[in-house]
Amino acid sequence: MRWYLAYNPSLRNLEEMMAERGILIDHATIHGWVVRYSPELLKRFNARKRAVTRRWHVNETYFKVRGRWTYRYRAIDSDGDTVEFRFGERRDLVAAKRFLLKALKRHGRSQRIVGVGRTAVRRS
Repeated sequence: MRWYLAYNPSLRNLEEMMAERGILIDHATIHGWVVRYSPELLKRFNARKRAVTRRWHVNETYFKVRGRWTYRYRAIDSDGDTVEFRFGERRDLVAAKRFLLKALKRHGRSQRIVGVGRTAVRRS
């Protein structure tokens, strides 16, 4: 499961890798484990994650991907670690508030929030 989550090989590749090590397991079984245990692993990883600092820098970036604009709101702390991010199709007050409320709920109140602007990136 770790290989699947960390390196993203196909389930059939994992089945083959395990067979090379003498472990016969079906790819559907591996998929079942991923579905069942991924949320628990995420919870445990987040519990051990280093706390973010109380000074956040927030920016908004928009990407043009396959002809459609996608907006990303992102907050990083003063150490450069990601506090929170959110992707969306709309750029409006509701989306910005939803993003900030999620960050505040997850990490507590910030001492200072600094907006660093907006950038555009085009990707095809």
